[in-house]
Order: sequence, then C-alpha cells, then structure tokens
Amino acid sequence: MFAKAFRVKSNTVIKGSDRRKLKADVSTAFPSLSAEELSELVPNKEELNVIKIYAHKGDAVTLYVLHKNPMFFELEKRLYPTVYMLWRYPAALPAFTTWAPVLQKMIGGADLMLPGVVVPSSGLPEVKRGDCCAVRVVSNRAPVAVGTAVMSSAEMHSVGMKGRGVSVLHTYMDNLWAFGDKSGPPSFADADCEALELNGEECDVEEEEEEEEGEKGADEEQCPVAAGDQVADQACPGVEQLSLAEQQEEEKEEQGNEEEEENQEDQKSPQALMDALLLQCFLHALKSKVKKSELPLLTSTFLRIHMVSCCPSGKQLDIKKSSYKKLSKFLQTMQQQHNLVRVKELSKGVESIVEVDWKNPELRSFHAPEEADGEAAPVQDGGEAEKPYHPPEITTLYSVSARLEPLFLDANKRKGTILQPSEVRSIITEYVKKNELVHENNKNYVIINPTLCDCLLEKSEYQEVEALKWDDLFSRTLGRMQQCYQLVFPGQAAKVKKGHIEPIDIAVASRGSNKKVTLIKNLEVYGLDPVAVSAALQRRVQASSVLHPVPGAKDRVLVQIQGNQIQQVGNLLLDHYQIPRKYIQGLDKAPKGGKKK
Repeated sequence: MFAKAFRVKSNTVIKGSDRRKLKADVSTAFPSLSAEELSELVPNKEELNVIKIYAHKGDAVTLYVLHKNPMFFELEKRLYPTVYMLWRYPAALPAFTTWAPVLQKMIGGADLMLPGVVVPSSGLPEVKRGDCCAVRVVSNRAPVAVGTAVMSSAEMHSVGMKGRGVSVLHTYMDNLWAFGDKSGPPSFADADCEALELNGEECDVEEEEEEEEGEKGADEEQCPVAAGDQVADQACPGVEQLSLAEQQEEEKEEQGNEEEEENQEDQKSPQALMDALLLQCFLHALKSKVKKSELPLLTSTFLRIHMVSCCPSGKQLDIKKSSYKKLSKFLQTMQQQHNLVRVKELSKGVESIVEVDWKNPELRSFHAPEEADGEAAPVQDGGEAEKPYHPPEITTLYSVSARLEPLFLDANKRKGTILQPSEVRSIITEYVKKNELVHENNKNYVIINPTLCDCLLEKSEYQEVEALKWDDLFSRTLGRMQQCYQLVFPGQAAKVKKGHIEPIDIAVASRGSNKKVTLIKNLEVYGLDPVAVSAALQRRVQASSVLHPVPGAKDRVLVQIQGNQIQQVGNLLLDHYQIPRKYIQGLDKAPKGGKKK
C-alpha cells in the first residue's frame, strides 16, 4: 500500500476525546498490551499528531504519529500497527517467518507467498482469515512487515503451504517507514534460529561473526601488546625493539610520506578524486553497513541508503563526475576487476547485489574512517564545517500609524512605536476604561467617541455606528497598524523588520525539452545558507543543482535542482531544519501518487 509516495491532506494535534478513543481502540486491537504499555503508545500529555493521507491508489488512511514516528495507521475503520510500534512490542501480533530475500520483494509491493514461509519447530502462528499479523526474517524477531492473513493456519497446512499467505500492507523501507526517522529494525535474538535447518542451511550470519571474532582473538594471541596496557612494555616475538632515536627518525619519514601523498592527491584530477571517493564509500558500505541477511539488495537502495551515508562530511558523492558516469558501470567494474560483489538482474531492468565476497583481501584490509552521517552539516565555501542550524523565533509585531497616534497618546506611544499584540490590547482596554466608554446596558460593547470614530471607522460609518464589540474594536485597531516581525536567532540580537515575513517559496518550472526543475527562494530570510541547502538536497536526491541570483533582490540567491523535488525539499526544511510549515509556500504542489497512464 505504501510502496509509492502518498499525499498528505492534513496534520493536526489529536484532541483529548480522540486520544481516549484511540487508546480504547488500541487496547481492543492488541489485547496483549498492558496498561503501562498502552500509556507509552498513547501518552496523556505528550504531543500526538493525526495525519490524514491519500495512498497512491486513492485509499484514505489516517496516521497516528508519536515523536515523529507513525505508530498506527487506520484503514477502512480498522487499526494497524507500523513497524516502529512493533519494534517496541514485537509480540503484539502473531508473526510469520521468512527469508531476507523475500523482504526485498515485499518492499516492492508483493504479498507473502506460503512457499517462502519458514515453519519453525514450534509450528505456524495461530491465525484466522483476515487477522492482522506481522512478518519477520530468520534470526531476528523484529517484525519487518504488517498485513492480514489470507487464510487460517489450518487452511495453510491443508493446501500444502502453497499460494498467498499474507496480504502485505506496510513494510520496513516503504514510504510509511520513510515518513518516520528511518531507523533500522532492532536485533532481537530468535530462539528457533539455532535449531533451524532447512535444505542444509543454518544461521550462517552468526557463524561468520564467530569466525571474525576467532580471527581477532588469534591476532591478539600473536602480539600481546595489543591486548592492553599491562603488557605494553613487552616485545612481540620476532620483532626488534627500536631505540628512541630510530623511532623519531621513522616518525619523520612517515610524516614526509604523508605530505607527499597529500601533494599527490591535490594534483589528481577531479574525476580521479571522485573515483577514489566512490571506492572508499563502496568499501565502507560493504564493511560497516550491509548485512548478509539484506541480500539480495537493490543497487539503487545500496547507493541511496548505504553509500551516501558513508560519504565523509564536506564531500559529495556524484557518480556523474566520476569516470564511470553510471552506477551500473561502477558495480560492473567492482565485480569483474575486484571480485567484491556479484550483481544480477532479478527482474527486467532492475539490478540487485546478490552476493558479497566478505573474505576478499581488499575488503578485509580496508579500515573504515570515522562514521560519517549523510545528513551531516554541509560545509561553507571556505571548507569549514557549518555551525548547527537552529530556526529563528518569529514574532508578529505592530507599529503605531499616524492615523492611530491620538489613540496611543495617553500611553506615551508615538508614531512608529513597535508593540506586541498583547500590549496593543492592554493600551486599548485602558483607554476605554479611563474614558468610561463601556456600554452601560451591555458590557460586550464599547461606545464610540470622536477619537475612536476618527481612528477606526470608515466615513460611511460615521453616522451609523455608535458602538463596537470588544473583538471588533481590537481587530480594527490591529488592522490599521503597520505589521512588523521580529527575528531572534540563537546567540544574536533581535532584528525587527517592517511588513509581512516572506515565506520560503518552492515552485516547479519547465526548462528545455519539457524538463522539470524545482526552484527555492527566500532561504536567507530564515538564516539558511543556500549553498548548504543545495548540497544537502544533492545528497538526498542525487540530482544536480545550481544557484542563480534573484533579479531585483540584493543578496538573494535562488536554488535550482533537477526534477520535481518539492516533497524532498519539504522534508528537508520541516524535519532537518525545523522550519514551521506556515512559513513554507508551495508544499501543496508536490507530485501526487497515481497510476501511470
């Protein structure tokens, strides 16, 4: 259901009555949850959002989001958990077990077929037709998919475990999962994994980890110096101890070699540098990110999720700037020349990594650098890391106009004085009470005196309007004042500017050959660096971007990026930079999901 992008209709904070109803519905749908667990999932005081969306096939779905992660979704008045909820409470639903390669098919929109179900020693979970159930992979109890049983457990046995078993609605790595914090499934040990033997296969992931641990232990035995400080003064067998002078001489030689390498690197062409960065991110991803249980892995997913996240801060991975130009050609080189991976076209036009040579000497000798975050702070042109961004506090203010100056004279507020809305209300209230203008018979009305008449009424109302309601009085006063806004950035003095604050404007335009581009402007108003935003978007969508000066606007830059990227731009501004939605214009123009004609 969520294999393709969905469209958000509304996003509101849940009401108290709806919160109680949701808690009751969760208790009914998942009776195994305790009262304490229910309170954690539907807390009384923490913010819980209700988001109404339309799936790509037009289904109306309601999401319940806690701490930015969707916990439940409601479809046709039935409540289902998300993988984020099930990772907290994996035993909330009966779960079927399958192999990791089957998960890739389910992410693409396929249902769980019975031949792909692994029957543990304890047997299949007891379900009836239509029951909500989860799907997990061998060796981990953390569910990776949610759906409904197509038939009961007894019927599954009676048909010889053939046909469709679970109609899948939501999976790990689909668009509903991507709506949250995109965290991976936790690791919960599976008691049945140790005893599981199907077709001569066992849980070889654990065996491989044991092998690696054994090798590490063997290395430590060969040289006890690495084991700890207690044997730091002992020499390894067969290794001569160097004198202090010799050690210093060696250090100088190493420093000289490092400087030579740096100079050589500076002399390399940009294409060669990108090739080296590609190889580094590729090896880092295989060594640190990819697990054997994830194979086969879509090549596009490998690039987007694993390789990009391994790119060092301050650098940008762009295959088009390398000598390979395409991901398929780069992976083909890694397969033919380095024998690191095996790539296969499992379905027409879609390539997947089906095998990794974990014992390849090049991979084993690679030492991953410090963990790099794909969403790390971008760098400025000078090369220094950008300071963490914090959105400004924006306050609407009002300036006393010439027409309203007589109304504010008693409070010593002259033309041009900046006031907050609460101060305006206080001054007007004091003026009314001081001049005894509250209507005698109806306290909700204020009698209009000559000053109020000149300041607030239109000429056509002079003879007709004798009194105004309090709310009307305040709204007319604010409406005739000049609006201003105050920006307060952390650690900086407040800035007050006249007029309405300009929202960040996102628009889509057509270029030659009807190609779409996304344009973003007014980033500077909110203290955002267009260069940093452009680099962050490039990492997210792997598309080229350029900066253009805005005609007629001094010190303003327009960010242009290929394709209709409104949804990605919105996610970056809302989630990463924490810009309030009301200050972003154009999010409603995001591409809508639907069947291709």
